[in-house]
Amino acid sequence: MAQPTLQQFYINEDQSIYLMSHEDAQKIKDWVQLCIDQLNLLGFYDIEFIGKGAYGFVFGGRALDRQDYVFKFSRINLPQHIQDKLEDEAWMQSQIEHKHIPKVLEYTKISRQSILMMSRARGMDLEAYSVKFGRLPPRLVIKVASQLIAILQVLRDVETNNMPTPIVHGDIKPSNIVFDPESETVQLIDWGSSVYAQLDADGQAVGYNAFGLISDDAQQTNAKLGDVYFIGDEQLNGELSSPRFDEQGVAGTLYALASGQSCRYGFDAIPVTSLGLPKEFAITLQTLLAGNDQQKSQAGDYLFKNMSKMQKLVMPDVPIAEDKNQIPVWCIEGVTDMETVVYSSRKSFLREGNVDHYLMNNVDNVELEKYYKNFMHGMGHTERAFLGAISRLGKYPVLGGIAVRWGDNNVFIDSNLQLQDTSLKVPFITAVNNIVTLAQAIHRDGIFKCCMFNAKNTQHLSRESEHDAFLPDKEMCIPFETTATSFAEDKSRHHSYFEDGQDPDELLQLPDAIMEEITFLNNIRHTGLIIFEALPTHLKIHSNYVLLDPKKTAEFTAALNRIVQAIPQISGLGVSGFMKMPYKNTRQFPLQKQAPDRFYPKDPRTLLIKKASEET
Repeated sequence: MAQPTLQQFYINEDQSIYLMSHEDAQKIKDWVQLCIDQLNLLGFYDIEFIGKGAYGFVFGGRALDRQDYVFKFSRINLPQHIQDKLEDEAWMQSQIEHKHIPKVLEYTKISRQSILMMSRARGMDLEAYSVKFGRLPPRLVIKVASQLIAILQVLRDVETNNMPTPIVHGDIKPSNIVFDPESETVQLIDWGSSVYAQLDADGQAVGYNAFGLISDDAQQTNAKLGDVYFIGDEQLNGELSSPRFDEQGVAGTLYALASGQSCRYGFDAIPVTSLGLPKEFAITLQTLLAGNDQQKSQAGDYLFKNMSKMQKLVMPDVPIAEDKNQIPVWCIEGVTDMETVVYSSRKSFLREGNVDHYLMNNVDNVELEKYYKNFMHGMGHTERAFLGAISRLGKYPVLGGIAVRWGDNNVFIDSNLQLQDTSLKVPFITAVNNIVTLAQAIHRDGIFKCCMFNAKNTQHLSRESEHDAFLPDKEMCIPFETTATSFAEDKSRHHSYFEDGQDPDELLQLPDAIMEEITFLNNIRHTGLIIFEALPTHLKIHSNYVLLDPKKTAEFTAALNRIVQAIPQISGLGVSGFMKMPYKNTRQFPLQKQAPDRFYPKDPRTLLIKKASEET
């Protein structure tokens, strides 16, 4: 059946519409609807917006043949050489025909718009699967590992695929692996970082490099930078592209899935050998992540040689004790239709590289590669993993905050975490416990604070120029919930959501009228936060307040109304925010270098028999 011809249309830059100005948010909605309408006119149906990346946007849809397809668009507002990356992606992906790789069906370029159409992988990406279900059981980790190794073997098989050199995917991570729960098979997607390798797995020059041509190209890497949370040091540091890059991507991916994290860097504090995996596989994977260059290569070779044997292990899902939350987590059936945003403090011990992960949305796409190269420079592995673990909380419908303080021998954690969906309790507790374990392995003085709020509740004000005042509507108010509590609350001072004292990110000085009201609120039993973000023509107010003393409703309401009335006094640009914990309940943990070893049992039948006897 002939497929409909693709036409020119696009949507705007990637940013949460709930944090945009009304005008920008409406443009996004209009463009998304335009894409859906255009695909419908072309004969496709069941159109859905799948996701977005640094350089493009992705839609799904079906045709009259009832097959599922994916449509990937370059961002029309980017320079032409950036948009042309989509053509490179289409070419590289089309070089490999394999059951674990979606098939490229059409690439077209109309005017300046590049569009790629391909078959759609069935299932959900493994990052989303991990967030929903938590750590993958050891059996499934091994099954995913065997399929990923099979893909890497195909990418290296130059003769069979008639390729000039091996192909490097360059961005293997859980969100780029689509998993079908029914068949437990995977497909590797998003080939935007793929290149022909300059070196083979033995470090020998291949392709044009093998001829020793006098060219700068032989000395400069052609590698593209994938996700900095998953690529290895060699790729991050700009070394010549090699199939070893993808070994690191696979290793980081399997580690993240087995540990319930969203990055590769926790292996010092939470080693692979502590995750209940088969001992041979765990030691190999830990060496791939943490060994020196020679050890990593040997571990990669060992995995390729022995994966077929490891995948034949009989591995029933043995009973594992459910994680006990290390810090309090309140689970309720609350507001699930929400978009959680995590705001966090950035102290020097977490920003040695002088680059801020949480400013990602403010980085211009044209400068994205430069940003990646500088990100995390000089930052320790565990600190990177800690930031990644904090960021992972934003994938859950959660409200509240965490304050972490490091001492000489202990780490102290205050928290107020309210998960709004009880079905996610198990994976969420794993995510929170990982934060605690990673914090225990950070041996420094300092304070780290973060808070989570619902971006859909953010209120927006606009003005013509930076010299004008922000004028709230007469109906504007700061909402709050009211609940009665039975626990006693210790007196506590209000504190900045950033570090106390001057912080390079907290540039906005709030007027005295607002600060006086925040001080007044601190004497009323409540929990929550308020954050002001002032841009040249846009003010965002994020808030999430819960009053814990219903008798103070009138006073609380009046104070919040006075804050609204003082908004026109806000001057300058930047961010300033405050959060309050509901009560003093500091948890103390000893510092520790790493979690203890725990392997999959040699004879899992004993555990299964024990479980069966307990149930009877």
